[in-house]
Amino acid sequence: MSDHGGEGHTQHWLVQILLPLAYNDGTPISDDVLGEIRQQLVERFGGLTAFTRSPAKGVWKSATGAKHDDVVILELMARDLERDWWRAWRKRIEALLEQEEIVVRATRIERV
Repeated sequence: MSDHGGEGHTQHWLVQILLPLAYNDGTPISDDVLGEIRQQLVERFGGLTAFTRSPAKGVWKSATGAKHDDVVILELMARDLERDWWRAWRKRIEALLEQEEIVVRATRIERV
């Protein structure tokens, strides 16, 4: 596919990050911390969309029963999916937010 302007389509990756709004003990994560995470991504990828108006409700099954989180979804487009960078970034954010796992998912998309 063409990667230039004009006619043709451009392939990208749509990356979605589901960030919790609270630590595991229920303490809210500050707007400053969430803002710093957004800023890191904007600096690296040139922009993002944050779906923050109404938190999404995440529910999953664990060994101790149902768990749930309020999450904000960050979405960005990238030309390449740098898997090693994303793995390292996810590990840093998991440690920062004291989470077992932060969901980062990527889908191939075509800009038309």
